[in-house]
Amino acid sequence: MAFDRAADNGSFPGALHGVRVVDLTTVVFGPYATQTLGDYGADVIKVEAPDGDSTRMTGACVEKGMAPLFLGSNRNKRSVVLDLKTAEGRAALQALIATADIFIHNIRPQKLENLGLAAEELCAANPRLIYVSLLGFGSGGPYSGKPAYDDIIQALSGAVDLNRRHAGTMRYLPTIAADKLGAQMAIHAVLAALYQRERSGRGQVVEVPMFECMVQFLMTEHYFSRHFDPLPPSNGQADEYCYPRTIDPWRRPYVTSDGHVCLMPYNDRHWQEFFSEIGKPELANDPRFRTLADRTSNIGTLLPLVEAETAGQSTAHWLAVCNRLGIPCAPVNGVADLEQDEHLRAVRMFGEMETGADWRFRYVRFPVDMECSQVSPRLPPRLGEHTEEVLAELSSLMARP
Repeated sequence: MAFDRAADNGSFPGALHGVRVVDLTTVVFGPYATQTLGDYGADVIKVEAPDGDSTRMTGACVEKGMAPLFLGSNRNKRSVVLDLKTAEGRAALQALIATADIFIHNIRPQKLENLGLAAEELCAANPRLIYVSLLGFGSGGPYSGKPAYDDIIQALSGAVDLNRRHAGTMRYLPTIAADKLGAQMAIHAVLAALYQRERSGRGQVVEVPMFECMVQFLMTEHYFSRHFDPLPPSNGQADEYCYPRTIDPWRRPYVTSDGHVCLMPYNDRHWQEFFSEIGKPELANDPRFRTLADRTSNIGTLLPLVEAETAGQSTAHWLAVCNRLGIPCAPVNGVADLEQDEHLRAVRMFGEMETGADWRFRYVRFPVDMECSQVSPRLPPRLGEHTEEVLAELSSLMARP
């Protein structure tokens, strides 16, 4: 039966409505993951120490404890303050976990037992619990238990080396890529575990190591010829690793007479039409550029050839040409341009809400649109804002026969 939007009138709850998440994570790796679970409708209870998540103080803000980095990863949650250095705080946390569907933490393994949070005990007490460990490094290896931040993982995973190969200098990616990629891995692992629990009735322990996640992510294309043993005859040692197109120094927006443009002829037809447009149709039969494999092997020759042409005309000219020929293209947005991008404005990618104080909260919305799951975004919580509320709920649950 087709879904009837008009008949429904938007009455569906979130896809994860009724799922309780006890969130003992800080910084971005964990909070970004649990924010997404909240965006799907889960009841995310963020357990914080008395001084709060460190990101509450990361960046200038107009309200103490509500700094920019915190606001970006903590909407749709409730904040509970517990002092886990005290027996009372640890007991309250364990009682909360006993009511949870998901417990997620980013505490190094050596500290867990001291807090009474070892997986064996918690899962024995609550067999339906999905116990999620967000770690820097997987258990069983020599790095296990070491501290890990985004810069550390970028250095170890090859991200810095890829920047060196592309730009000639050792640089980190200008985004906390390892944290956010690890968070995405954690999200789909949790959803898979929830689905499996629906069939088996049992929870499980899930381990999400940031280092291994980042390696798998980067090596999707950059393992390249190493997929073959022996190596293909045409590939020497220099080509074993790395997809050539992505690391070539010329892989960048092309210079135009008044700025830059991103244009990307990709298939054979695109290139044939592009070469004809610039008055060099013979290049389509050049053995260096005839096929995708040829172009990949000669990317360092092809890309500067393209820029020699784009530099003579305006950005608007090349956008018009590519749109006419059906070649993928785009102008280059600055970060500051995104709020004015016509598409992002049309889909209402940026929103704002009242805070009850003398400032409004502006945010980037969750991008997924689910027909049968509607969740209105809620303000990231003030520190300890929901402590009394959640503990009262807990007392009520524990009092039930």
